[in-house]
Amino acid sequence: MARRVLVTGSAGFIGYHLCRRLLAEGWEVTGLDGMTAYYDVTLKERRHAMLQQSPGFRAVTGLVETPGLVAELAQGAEVVVHLAAQAGVRYSIDAPRSYVDANLIGTYEVLEAARATRPAHLLIASTSSVYGANGAMPYAELHRADHPMSFYAATKKAGEAMAHSYAHLYCVPTTLFRFFTVYGPWGRPDMALFKFVKAILSDQAIDIYNYGDMRRDFTYVDDLVEGIVRLVGVPPLARAGEADSLSPVAPHRIVNIGNGSPVGLMEFVRAIEAALGREARKTLLPMQPGDVPATWADATLIEALTGPLPRTDISEGVRRFVAWYRDYYRV
Repeated sequence: MARRVLVTGSAGFIGYHLCRRLLAEGWEVTGLDGMTAYYDVTLKERRHAMLQQSPGFRAVTGLVETPGLVAELAQGAEVVVHLAAQAGVRYSIDAPRSYVDANLIGTYEVLEAARATRPAHLLIASTSSVYGANGAMPYAELHRADHPMSFYAATKKAGEAMAHSYAHLYCVPTTLFRFFTVYGPWGRPDMALFKFVKAILSDQAIDIYNYGDMRRDFTYVDDLVEGIVRLVGVPPLARAGEADSLSPVAPHRIVNIGNGSPVGLMEFVRAIEAALGREARKTLLPMQPGDVPATWADATLIEALTGPLPRTDISEGVRRFVAWYRDYYRV
């Protein structure tokens, strides 16, 4: 029999790519997505429609915070991957309640489902934003992450703590992965790459924050998915060296998934200009509230657990996104 997995947020950017990969490997996938209007719902519907071309995919529309829904869908699932969340640093300033509902109550529903159904492995998405004001680079899982700079980051850090308590109380093997600026085809319209490409093709200026003095550990989506898929088979049951974040009292581990090589914002823009064959008009602006000047993943732990991961070069990753964007929007 095929292995069964429940993926929340399956119509999202990362969820779509993960489901596609799992289906290709023969998994039976149940995908739950709320189809919320944070960004273009049509894009989410197109992702789900493509996944539904596989007979192994079952699509369910519903909010992860709906009482009992995740527990119902998790019945019989060997693995649960919780990606559903309200994303976005800046939007959390304007609409904090949506982060309480999706990221706190939604994660609670997933944890309750895991307590009831006991999957072999529960995997939950977190974010590099939890490192907040921590100035030590590169970010390592054992670094303190006690000073979030946005409410979004605060809710994701709370989710990590909630998951630890459930792992301790109910012995559900739980891995949380911290993502680092994921990009690629079918990406989110609120992310910089999508916004920059759209603006440049429309001959509009792009906003460059902190006057361009920013760095991000851009992670190509296929590289990220490779890391998640490998972690599925590595539940947090044995220590993997001194850098391991494995809890001393619970089957609970936090893992960075990043490229491990930060790229300057202006270098990123130059890669976009090269892929589009045109120069961007730029508006230089100060730092936005809740943002940080740099991110950089220490990949020591994930490579100790899974072996070396692919690391797509920023120019190649941007080129692939631009090719998708031009095809999807016929521009």
